[in-house]
Amino acid sequence: MTPPPDILCIGSVLWDIIGRSASAMRQGSDVPGRITRGPGGVALNIALTLLRFGLRPALLSAVGRDAPGEELLALCTARGIDTSHVWRSSELPTDQYMAIEGAGGLVAAIADAHSLEAAGDRILAPLQDGTLGSAAKPHTGPIALDGNLTTTLLSRIAHDPAFSAADLRVAPASPGKAERLLPFLQTGRGILYVNLEEAGILCGRTFAYASGAAQALRDRGAARAVVTNGAETAADAHPGGLLTGQPAPVLVTRVTGAGDTFMAAHIAAETRGEDRATALDRALQAAATHISGEIPS
Repeated sequence: MTPPPDILCIGSVLWDIIGRSASAMRQGSDVPGRITRGPGGVALNIALTLLRFGLRPALLSAVGRDAPGEELLALCTARGIDTSHVWRSSELPTDQYMAIEGAGGLVAAIADAHSLEAAGDRILAPLQDGTLGSAAKPHTGPIALDGNLTTTLLSRIAHDPAFSAADLRVAPASPGKAERLLPFLQTGRGILYVNLEEAGILCGRTFAYASGAAQALRDRGAARAVVTNGAETAADAHPGGLLTGQPAPVLVTRVTGAGDTFMAAHIAAETRGEDRATALDRALQAAATHISGEIPS
């Protein structure tokens, strides 16, 4: 009998197409570099990182019944991710993400998550029909949720009794989708993982430091807020107070997926029972390793 998953990862599961160059770039630049294609999406990035920490993740997402979808799910299964709850569609193609990264970091990106958005609440069926939980008997384990879902669906999750007992961890997919997380401020449900810009969007103001942003999110209703700020100090504001952590200085070779790696490492550390300060340090170390391009141990 297959053991139940340690954590559910809800959101985007897609192919990343990333172009990277060591050159500084601006609009119209045409430079040499490398183009890679690999598994990606916030939910899948988190799941892949959780695997490295010995956890068994399961995906709740939408993937097409096309060749890219079959290849993607076969890869996930081979690595040990539970894909049995992924909603499949013959009409919708597997989603994609395309980004360009230069010497200064991310230059531009386009996230095509239209199939996930079109799937709507069908991806949540296992948490409603008793397979993994229901409104009457809510799921009680950790859930990593990403902001690639529609505003309507995220609002429903923020209010749905089926999620009331879960250890809910929530992150926007990008600054452009940060406002989708406002229902979690209104209900005080879930732990928010955001960067400084995303925190500013949610609070309607700009911040100079992660500590001020994290506390402002708490003041606006967040149950807990973990805020990163690139190479600057990160902060975790929670009912017991505020703590900060300093990322290690590293040479930046890639940025896509860094926030997902941070979030997954933080969840894994707390799942192991590590205290808040240690969990923040572990997450910052994991993100630094990812950004530097090192192979994690």
